[in-house]
Amino acid sequence: MRLWKPLLVLAILAVALLWNRQARTPAPVAPATVPTAPASSGNGGTLPAFLPPEARDTLMLIARGGPFPHRQDGVVFGNYEGLLPKEPRGYYHEYTVETPAAHNRGARRIITGGTPPAVYYYTGDHYRSFRRFTWQP
Repeated sequence: MRLWKPLLVLAILAVALLWNRQARTPAPVAPATVPTAPASSGNGGTLPAFLPPEARDTLMLIARGGPFPHRQDGVVFGNYEGLLPKEPRGYYHEYTVETPAAHNRGARRIITGGTPPAVYYYTGDHYRSFRRFTWQP
């Protein structure tokens, strides 16, 4: 008859998780404004000023279809944070944007939507926020 204590703890944890999930309301993703001085990619396309220079390499790899330096590149991005527009599973894919001096993949990613990519998002803080941008290879 000591089963009620673990069940009570489990119920409290479930309520806390649901409460936390409801408390986090995602911020809308605003499209990036056209920068006043865009950086030319050199290989076609113009990049917004907020993108780090390493994003150009990632975008060129995406356009070529790889090969990618990290095995996780190209995997389906689940949008579990709910910050991007709701789309069917498999619509979004993520790619690493190299971070100089990082000992791991770092926090910077490009998320593409569609196959071939029709929409691009950048996150420099590991999915806490996204900035939409356009790019033509």
